[in-house]
Amino acid sequence: MHPLIHARTNPDKPACVLVSSQEVLTYGELDALANQAAHLFRSLGLTRGDTVAVVLGNDFEIFVVAWATQRIGLYLTAVSTKTSVGDLAYVLENSGAKALVAGRAYADVAEQAAKQIGSHSLQVFSAAPGRRSLREACEGLPTTLVSDPSPGSDMLYSSGMTGRPKGVKPQLPEGSIEAPIPLMRLGGALYGMDGDSRYLSTSPLYHAAPLRWAMVIQRFGGTVFIMERFDAEQSLALIEQERITHSTFVPTHFVRMLKLDPAVRQRYDHRSLRAVIHAAAPCPVPVKHAMIDWWGPVIHEYYSGTETCGITALDSAQWLSKPGSVGRAVLGTLKILGADGEEVPSGTQGDVYFADGPRFEYHNDPEKTRQAYNAKGWATLNDIGWVDEDGYLFLTDRKSFMIISGGVNIYPQEIENLLITHPDVEDAAVFGAPDAEMGERVVAVVQPRAGIAGSAEFAETLRRFVREGLGGVKCPQQFDFRSELPREPTGKLMKRLLKAEYEVAYRGA
Repeated sequence: MHPLIHARTNPDKPACVLVSSQEVLTYGELDALANQAAHLFRSLGLTRGDTVAVVLGNDFEIFVVAWATQRIGLYLTAVSTKTSVGDLAYVLENSGAKALVAGRAYADVAEQAAKQIGSHSLQVFSAAPGRRSLREACEGLPTTLVSDPSPGSDMLYSSGMTGRPKGVKPQLPEGSIEAPIPLMRLGGALYGMDGDSRYLSTSPLYHAAPLRWAMVIQRFGGTVFIMERFDAEQSLALIEQERITHSTFVPTHFVRMLKLDPAVRQRYDHRSLRAVIHAAAPCPVPVKHAMIDWWGPVIHEYYSGTETCGITALDSAQWLSKPGSVGRAVLGTLKILGADGEEVPSGTQGDVYFADGPRFEYHNDPEKTRQAYNAKGWATLNDIGWVDEDGYLFLTDRKSFMIISGGVNIYPQEIENLLITHPDVEDAAVFGAPDAEMGERVVAVVQPRAGIAGSAEFAETLRRFVREGLGGVKCPQQFDFRSELPREPTGKLMKRLLKAEYEVAYRGA
């Protein structure tokens, strides 16, 4: 199934809707625009395996470019709308992009980045002076499919724990552009996605999961409702108003919805929901219990990464029987390895690997690619966890976030999961900061709830709260307070930025 089929059979059906303006793009319009863009890229000399980069907000144009690249064998590299000139220039150069499509709001950044790399082979489409927009460049081009279609893919850049982001490059698919993809099969089998799906897109479409799931819905012939940015109450209103059947969230979104006034939460009807899917970050057990109590057994979870070398998943009933788990493998085979690189028994903590999953590489970085695979060809996302006797995976933390304090391994995720449940905490980040005596000390940076002051007294309250819940060893030695923590628009905590601040302060002390 594919949008071009829906364009023939149901051309007037909405492929996507901008909820802010209620503007609609039909399948007939999407297919025609994608075909024109495909002809444009071909006319510029782009061939199978080449890359098109975009800096686009949550609007129709990102789908036009995505479906254009998908039908002529190109890679799509979507770049954050928060990008700096330097970071965009790096991605353009590293990816070898032959074309860049930028939204009006990002035209200046795109222009400066293009000048910085000084590539004469890069074609830029934007609203900058002297440039043409993508739509202007496509005027008059054929609205029919190219004569030799070829399936493309995305090559998205992971945010990266340290240093520059990495371009995650899968192998290009072969065969028909209409052939089902693995994520489509999972969406149908696990979540009941089909042509009647009405999907609420809550996160930036330049990220892997939001873009990929939205495109899966369009493969089925459903409708994607696009939020410009996440808002807790607006999400509830849209679920009722648009009779949303499917949506994806991150745990931070759950927390924000749960902390709305109970009267506000009860105002909206959510009975149209068939599957609510969350991923991207660990969900505290009390938060997930609360969501299932509120919305019923429609909450689903999966664990994967931009690399998609494997996927685990579970539904509400499975999670209630295995609280804290991220599920069993539905793509690839789970392997837990010890420090010696050998498999460990069930219940034993180690590095999480997937065998038998799709292959990928980090673009232009064979060393990082090598580090992602072991000698048996199994791939890792650099997480730590364990598998129980029934094959359910429990994650401990990311390997790079583990704190070693006085020789003791401490995993900040469980501390964060506890802190966020305190009624006066809006958000929390826990990490290791350099310490002359202990090697690292455990630091908690907390965003208090509105009206709560960050003070020594509040810090002591939280210290007691953690000590009672997790014991003294895991209790942060230092509590600091911020009005807001650095999170990506998806809700993903950018903890590396906080760690870098404390490292700089330590070196300067």
